Formats: sequence, structure tokens, C-alpha cells
Amino acid sequence: MSRFAVALCAALIAVVPSIAPAAEAPREPYGINLEGFAYPYPVSLLPLVNDGEQLRMAYMDIAPAQPNGRTALLLHGRNFPASYWAPVIRTLTEAGFRVVVPDQVGFGKSSKPAGELHFDTLARNTIALLDHLGIARVEIVAHSMGGMLAVRIGRAYPDRVAHLVLTAPIGLEDYRMYVPPIPTEKIIETEDRLTAEGYRKQLETNYALKLPPEQVTPFIDARFNLKGSADYPRWLKSFVSSYQMIYREPVVHEIPLLTQPTLFIMGADDHNAPGRPSAPEALRGRMGQNAELAKALATQMRDARAEVIGNAGHLVFLDAPKTYDRLLLEFLGK
Repeated sequence: MSRFAVALCAALIAVVPSIAPAAEAPREPYGINLEGFAYPYPVSLLPLVNDGEQLRMAYMDIAPAQPNGRTALLLHGRNFPASYWAPVIRTLTEAGFRVVVPDQVGFGKSSKPAGELHFDTLARNTIALLDHLGIARVEIVAHSMGGMLAVRIGRAYPDRVAHLVLTAPIGLEDYRMYVPPIPTEKIIETEDRLTAEGYRKQLETNYALKLPPEQVTPFIDARFNLKGSADYPRWLKSFVSSYQMIYREPVVHEIPLLTQPTLFIMGADDHNAPGRPSAPEALRGRMGQNAELAKALATQMRDARAEVIGNAGHLVFLDAPKTYDRLLLEFLGK
């Protein structure tokens, strides 16, 4: 098996969680910081303090064989640790980019804080990582929830960001306009009841998955192992806090104010909209028109455009890797 295939398999295995059926044999549990799960590149840890709590931020820092003097910062989505970026990491390093890929605090191999998550805190943590690595300016490539974080970083630290590539970002609408507030305790209860088959259907529906079933199964297995951790309740609380962060801290109103050249890369079939099941039935159909939302926002921005890839869903860089890589490198090449 090629090194790329190994890295991609590792990335896909790392991605998503669900709950094991009672009949399934016991598994060796992952720790809540994904201890026991291998990432495709070496992982380092940056000590941080958030709201008085000592935490560690995990990240990969991959050097290219032939550097072009530029750095790409990859920001992951809510359900995905940084490892799922493996194919894009290879594309960028082969093009000469140094690639920095953090797990945000609350995700992947980073600490799960006791307090609530906030985009401003994640943005500040990410800039602290760039300072630690001595990186003045980056090209941000972000996916899903990472797109919301990219907007916050681009607005709060404009001089640190050269270009923005928003890959199937969420947050292109204000979900509070459709979804009533949901108590954290209720979301925890719902997530804890989720079955493996229910989670598979949730992924297929929410993300319009184009991947074959055998590639989806490892996403689900990761949560089986995670639930076996003694610290699973702490992970679950942090995971639910990330939903509340997305809901309570919209960025759509800031997107037109971005000054950096910005490229939206959207899957035509991506209609992901956090909280849609809790919206009144009459409003659900209005949510998640993501490709159209991206195109409309691009027209309001100083220097932006939206590219929509047909027959691709929320995981557009895995659904259509050749088209995605071409758009990515052409944009960054400018």
C-alpha cells in the first residue's frame, strides 16, 4: 500500500463517532484525546491557558520537500479531527507549502476543556500556535465549522491571513433565525442515545456522503471506541458545547466584511444545516441552501468567488479530490 493510501486510511479512521450495539464484542477504547489512534504525521502539543484552565493544543507541522516560502493553515470541522486532512496535506506539501494542521481545543487530540467553547478563544489559541511556530502569515484552508473559525480569525487578525479557502463552510446563515434554543442537557441526552445505525443515517443525510459504505464505517467505529473511555462524559459535554458555539456565535454577518481574497468551494449536494431537526417543519426546507448562500455572499465581498462542484456533498475534498485540488492550487497560485 502506498504512503498516501496509508495516510488517507488513517485520516478516514480518525473522523467520526457513534455508539456500539449491545451485541458487539468489547473494543479497546480510545481516550477522549484520541489516545490509541494514529495520525498520519507526528503530533506535537502546545500548552495553553483558557479561562484559567491548563490545556494542550495538538497540531501537525509538515514541511515540504521543496519549500515555496508559504504556509497553509488547515482548520477542521466539528465532527472531524485534523487527521482527515491527509489528502489535502499531501497536495499542499507537494506544491511547496509548509502545512500546519491543529486540532482545536475541544477536538481530536487536544484537551477537552471543562468550560464552554467560543470562536474567539479558538481564534486566539490558533494565533498563539502561529506565534509559537514563528509564522507571520498563512493561507487558511478551512472546512465546515472550521470555516466559521476562519472568518473570526480573518476578521480579528487580518494581517495574519493572506487568502481564505472556505471548503463547504457552515455558518453561511444565522441558525437562530430558524432553530429555537435547545438546553445543553437535552442535546447531551440525544447524542448519548444515538445508535451506530442512526449515526450512519445522520452522516449520509446531513453530509450527502458520496463515499462507499466501507469508508463510512471507520468514521462510525471511532465513536464506538471513544465511548469506551472512562472520560466519555467529559468528551460528550465538550462536543455538545461546540454545537452551542455554532448556534450562539453566528459569523454570517461578518463574512461580507472580510478583506482577504476568498474562495468558497462548495458541494452541489451539500445542504448541511446544524439544528435543522429542531426547527419548525415549515422552516426546515429553507435551511442549508449552502451553494446558493455562498454565491450570494461572494457578490457582497471585496474579492471573493464561489465554485460549486457537482455530485459532491459536505466532504467535497474527499468526494471530488481532483477538482478540489485544482481549484485550491489555482487560487493559491494567484
